[in-house]
Amino acid sequence: MGADSQAAPAQGKTGRGRDALVIGASSLGTVFEWYDFYLYGSLAVIITGHFFSGVNETTGFILALLAFAAGFAIRPLGAVIFGRLGDIWGRKNTFLITMLLMGVSTFVVGLLPSYEQIGVAAPVALIVMRLVQGLALGGEYGGAATYVAEHAPEGRRGFYTSWIQTTATVGLFLSLLVILATRTWMGEDAFKTWGWRIPFLVSLLLLGVSLWIRLKLHESPTFQRMISEGKGTKKPLAEAFGRWSNLKVVLLSLFGLTMGQAVVWYSGQFYAQFFLEKTLKLDGALANLLIATSLLIGTPFFVFFGWLSDKIGRKWIIIVGCVLAAATYFPIFKAITAYANPVLAQAEASAPVVVNADPTTCAFQFDPVGKAKFNTACDVAKAYLAKAGVTYTSQAVPAGAATTVQIGGVSLSGFDPQGATGKAFAAARKAWEADLGAQLKAAGYPAKADAKLVDKPKVIGLLAILVIYVTMVYGPIAAMLVELFPTRIRYTAMSLPYHIGNGWFGGFLPTTAFAIVAATGDIYSGLWYPVIIASVTAVIGGLFLKDTRHNPIED
Repeated sequence: MGADSQAAPAQGKTGRGRDALVIGASSLGTVFEWYDFYLYGSLAVIITGHFFSGVNETTGFILALLAFAAGFAIRPLGAVIFGRLGDIWGRKNTFLITMLLMGVSTFVVGLLPSYEQIGVAAPVALIVMRLVQGLALGGEYGGAATYVAEHAPEGRRGFYTSWIQTTATVGLFLSLLVILATRTWMGEDAFKTWGWRIPFLVSLLLLGVSLWIRLKLHESPTFQRMISEGKGTKKPLAEAFGRWSNLKVVLLSLFGLTMGQAVVWYSGQFYAQFFLEKTLKLDGALANLLIATSLLIGTPFFVFFGWLSDKIGRKWIIIVGCVLAAATYFPIFKAITAYANPVLAQAEASAPVVVNADPTTCAFQFDPVGKAKFNTACDVAKAYLAKAGVTYTSQAVPAGAATTVQIGGVSLSGFDPQGATGKAFAAARKAWEADLGAQLKAAGYPAKADAKLVDKPKVIGLLAILVIYVTMVYGPIAAMLVELFPTRIRYTAMSLPYHIGNGWFGGFLPTTAFAIVAATGDIYSGLWYPVIIASVTAVIGGLFLKDTRHNPIED
């Protein structure tokens, strides 16, 4: 369909009715895309057992997070491919394609055989589907944000686009809700065995609804006007990234806006969930409930901060959100530990764990190909502690000295197989790990969090604060990105920094943070990653970016 024939208001509506349809249809379609994309992250712990069972548990979880991150890694490529199409072919047609790709690839994940059934082909197929999802999402966000902004009246772009900004969190909330309902309906054992596939299969229904809604829309009037006046471009990539005046703005958008926004977003939602479930050992259903409740509380603030950015400007709301996050992450996550698993917090304080070992016998606790043995006394101790979510410190001893594990005032000799191999070695290791587990239990370390001791209101309150930080950095950012670039290259130019920031700096946050924790033994050390990134963004954005709320978007 040509641009001229798409120029009419959606379904003949005008004014507020048209705007409501534009915002509603764009937002609802994007919610479903985020639902599809984030199902994987919400189920990463379970997916580890089905697709990465050929390696040790710590490595398997990191690999599951890497597969999750693969979808993010390819998002910039999707931004380039679909951004170019959107600037040449139109916003509406492009995000119809991205929606189709997302829905089909998500449905296929629900059908994939496990590692036990087809071996290494299972994780390979899973990663391929994640890559297709990432390509689709790389084209979706820029199209939806641009489309809505180009319909918005002056002085209302922050408010209008803030509804698009709610979609990522609402999509995550919807995924958690579907998972929680399925878990409750069928029970935890059945859900972990096969029921986890149901939320993925439901995406086919959501795809049908989304396509039906999106087909009611027509092309952006700003894009249509540009085409009718002959001001369009056939080379948006060259204009956006080949001219220094535009490339400079792209780079400032990345390092001064989206990089920090991304790590705050993923810390406040996904990493918080991983922290509850993997580190603090909360039951999966309870962790989902706590996160979902905090999202429900925090989501209206996306619209509030979008509206506020129309009044006072966008830049400083985003910068202040980054600063607050960087300044308070460590105390907030430590408080979450105290209220979500108080027994663990007490044990860490009263009986700290120290691994005394020759550093040359200690390996980095990550094995992407499943070949490392991790059989030294140091490795066996650290692997067990990382798996148990126990914070420990490392103390170097002279070369050749025996490894010991100190738990408070008790010292346990390191694992010594005494020359055993094969099954005898495995049995000896299992026996030593049981001994270590018993010593940890005696010192007060819990095997899992006691749901009765979780202070749910306080945990939800702390999680809600993290979500409000998310809304500060994310609510106004779509409007600001749209206002930084001219219509002819807007879809392309805003999509790339957004998806590099969110796809790379944000998408790799759970993987990077968990790997740091596994390497250092400190369950909070992974927070240094978002703290540093958010701080850098606050400095660059504060010094080099100007506010954009008065920038015209017609050109």
